[in-house]
Amino acid sequence: MSEAARRPALLGWAAGLLPAALVAAVAGLAFTGAARPNELVDPGSVVRWGLPLVTAVVRLAAMVTIGAFAVCAVVLRGPARRGRGAAATPSPAWRLASRVGMVAAVTWALGQAVYLILAYAQVWGRPLDAPTFGQELRVFLTGTELGVAYLWALVLAVVVSVAAVATAGMTGAAWTAVLGAVALVPVALTGHAAGAVAHNVAVSAMLLHLVPLGTWLGGLVTLGVVAPRLADELPAAARRYSALALWSFALVGVTGLVSSALRLTAPTDLVTTPYGAVLAAKVALFAGLGVAGWLHRERTIPRLATTPQLFWRLAGVEVLVFGLVTGLAVVLGSSAPPQPQDPVVDPSAVFAITGYGEPPLPTPATWFTQWHPDPLYLVVAASAVVVYLGWVRRLRRRGDAWPVGHTLVWVLAWVLFAWITNGGPMVYGMVLFSAHMVMHMTLVMLVPVLWALAAPVTLALRALPARRDGSRGPREWLLALLHSRWAMAWANPWVAGVNFAGSLFVFYYTDLFDLALATHVGHVLMVVHFSLAGYLFANAIIGTDPGTNRPSYPLRLVLLFATMVFHAFFGLSLASLTELLAAEHFGRLGLTWWVDALADQQLGGFVTWGIGEAPTLVLAVIMAFMWARSDERAAVRLDRQADRTGEAELAEYNRMLAERAAASAREEQGRT
Repeated sequence: MSEAARRPALLGWAAGLLPAALVAAVAGLAFTGAARPNELVDPGSVVRWGLPLVTAVVRLAAMVTIGAFAVCAVVLRGPARRGRGAAATPSPAWRLASRVGMVAAVTWALGQAVYLILAYAQVWGRPLDAPTFGQELRVFLTGTELGVAYLWALVLAVVVSVAAVATAGMTGAAWTAVLGAVALVPVALTGHAAGAVAHNVAVSAMLLHLVPLGTWLGGLVTLGVVAPRLADELPAAARRYSALALWSFALVGVTGLVSSALRLTAPTDLVTTPYGAVLAAKVALFAGLGVAGWLHRERTIPRLATTPQLFWRLAGVEVLVFGLVTGLAVVLGSSAPPQPQDPVVDPSAVFAITGYGEPPLPTPATWFTQWHPDPLYLVVAASAVVVYLGWVRRLRRRGDAWPVGHTLVWVLAWVLFAWITNGGPMVYGMVLFSAHMVMHMTLVMLVPVLWALAAPVTLALRALPARRDGSRGPREWLLALLHSRWAMAWANPWVAGVNFAGSLFVFYYTDLFDLALATHVGHVLMVVHFSLAGYLFANAIIGTDPGTNRPSYPLRLVLLFATMVFHAFFGLSLASLTELLAAEHFGRLGLTWWVDALADQQLGGFVTWGIGEAPTLVLAVIMAFMWARSDERAAVRLDRQADRTGEAELAEYNRMLAERAAASAREEQGRT
């Protein structure tokens, strides 16, 4: 089929996305009655029907934005700063894909502004033509938690649109895609997730649902629009997108299951409630998308070069089904689920402050039996293990070896990470400062050491294939990150050491600690920062991964013991404090198994000192072992060199000494 013949069909499929979403939204709202007038306060039919429809437009625009720039970053060949020939020439489809993302981003920002106004009217039941609507809207946006979240969503959408307009290369496209994902955080914090009993679980599940959905749907729409300009590059682009779609399908499915479980009282709700019926329809459509993806991977993509019609017909159906799924998702977000989302199930102060009930008195057993599962940390841990094992398998299939010990250490590290962030350390760390320090110091001192010993970056560079067409795959992006000025600066051993030790003082003696305790986003940022800080330091001391110029072993030892002194000083400073840190949190819990919060904080200081020193000594032992092995390898290398050259280097050295001795003798004779 000619390019001209294919173009209208592809654009037609993409153009059908929004109408399909709107039709599904209207039908679903009529079925559930979510758009019926409110008996107490009614903002009017324009708001009741307009808000869900605008929501559909905004969500689709956000997904296309993320997907379009993800395609620009990892699928297509974009502009390159350096290079010659095809590798430096952008694909004709790249600029069109970036324009698709730009239009979607601007639509997202404009739609978010309209959404903000309609959402306020819906929440407070205020008609748009109310005399004081504007004044009340300002109060809502600045004086309420929900209003601030809506305002942040608008600000971030505007930032994404500006970045989209300014994008001129693959690096800019990657940053815009990341900003798009960040802009979905306020969306995940609002809606049903905002009032859910398991708030953190709901927020993490929603964020992990929206971002891969955007990559999946937005990438498909973008690929369809730019396909006529890909020519011979289309099969490779389709295969790359298919890999993204597979990961997205898995994430969307798992997180969708978690979100559904939080909103249903029983599986029978799927057939006994309007909400459940809409959810069941969405699940059925999602299963159909999974079947379509399987057909693509097994049948249409292998035949894409000869019979592209099959691929695009199936892709077109996918786009329409995605539209229906989006419309039904909007209906679910506008309807009351069977499970009430804001019941007061526990009147205790512990529940009011942490969002969870009071755990039992800590014992050695409860540290392993108490869990607050968070999909974000569990998905990250599971994905890290699966990807690492996949790389090892790839090496072995081509006949290369990888140490089994490295693999075991990597799996152990992520099992430990999952327990720290979901199990006893997390549960008790929310109510006891000492337990929080167990969680924190284990996360920053032990897990990163195991990561460094597993050498994941080295494995990735050996296992990931290099692209030859000028596009950037995982390997190219990893190399770009390793060679970036920011990464090299933070990976510098001395900078890593200062960051590793100094961050403790900055974090715990400022309001950042309170922020991490009070907000889910703050806690996630804490985990990310200290995990990376620990890895950068451990890699500089004992690691083999590239990315840093390691000093000599004596200097490494100096750096290691300097950080140990800082950790000891920090722990002892906590133990000697007479003022309670995060007093609004730990000082108001009122645990039934009564705990002196200040005494527990002082205990936490000694815990910090103890946990900080033990891994440091282990690091010193590992480094001493590496030092000894390095000397042995150097000696063996010199012996082999001497065997190859017949000790020519030693003879040359002796000859030089003899010449110097003779010159000294002649100089001495001249003086006499």
